Amino acid sequence: MKISAKTDVGMCRASNQDSYAIGEIPEVGAWAVVCDGMGGHAGGNVASEMAVERISERIKTNYHRRMRNFSIKNMLESAIICASADIFERASKDESLQGMGTTAVVAVCVNGECVVASVGDSRCYHIRDREIVQVTKDHSLVQELVDSGVITPEEAATHPMRNVITRSVGLKDDVLVDFYDVSIEKGDMLLLCSDGLTNHVSNEEIINCTCDDEIFNYADRLVKLANEKGGTDNITAVVMVG
Repeated sequence: MKISAKTDVGMCRASNQDSYAIGEIPEVGAWAVVCDGMGGHAGGNVASEMAVERISERIKTNYHRRMRNFSIKNMLESAIICASADIFERASKDESLQGMGTTAVVAVCVNGECVVASVGDSRCYHIRDREIVQVTKDHSLVQELVDSGVITPEEAATHPMRNVITRSVGLKDDVLVDFYDVSIEKGDMLLLCSDGLTNHVSNEEIINCTCDDEIFNYADRLVKLANEKGGTDNITAVVMVG
């Protein structure tokens, strides 16, 4: 797989609380992690960096080629829960970090089969033949309102509470992780991103930024467009191309 990745502080924030990591699985695939921290000036940075480090290390240490999807899910679930416990413990020992947490979206892709893990509202999208599908479901207040029929998806996009998440890594010593299976054909793409991208860039614009052969420019284009349209939050985009 080919990967294009970029993170940026945006136009309005003093620091970047997003973190990401990417890696190759030689000859068979790749993996990526995107985390969007929260919880004060320093806390968000610490939480997202800790989560990315813990999850990445678990993938690099524990993945082996005989793993099937259920084993990959077990590996990722264990990694994310351990990250949550470590972040929670760190915050309990440092008053300045109390309340910190982070979203996490992770993809491990091997031989065209991808396992996606999700906590919070950072997202994964699957793009094929100029069709884009949101793979993950936000753990957010507005998503609950949409699910209950109180508001429409269109209203959710501009709702004043759209950034309130209902599940995160680190606020407790345990966390519930959602999993998704995605099949990747040649030319398909997975986009992992923080809400700093999706708050400004539409699905159609995502497709237009990723429709040519300049794969290693995709993430830079997406981040640049989000900044041009306001850049009100930190922005991270990782595009994995099959």
